[in-house]
Amino acid sequence: MFLGVLATAVDGCGRESGSNKAVFQDFEPFWEFVSGPIHAATFGPNELDNTFGPQLAFIKAPTKEQGQNLSPALGLQFFGHVAIDGATEVMTVTLKDVDDRALWSTTLQPKAG
Repeated sequence: MFLGVLATAVDGCGRESGSNKAVFQDFEPFWEFVSGPIHAATFGPNELDNTFGPQLAFIKAPTKEQGQNLSPALGLQFFGHVAIDGATEVMTVTLKDVDDRALWSTTLQPKAG
């Protein structure tokens, strides 16, 4: 398992756009958050597919020296937490480690319309 965040062709909200690198151009910008499964061997990451022109925003994975298929006992276990504010509809995504430490977080505004 590895922990990663891909921002793909994100709009002008302070994040980089990957749309000029995308092989496929006709899509709405989106975020992809990857984590888990909990208590699985640690591996990755794989090479990114350029279909949607991904931008890697954050990653935590084993080093080359550590290798692949590591035991969960080594602590490289991760999960995500999503909180949506009921009043503002703002979504906060936080990626955490097995000890519940926040490793990376982003706040996304709701899309109008």
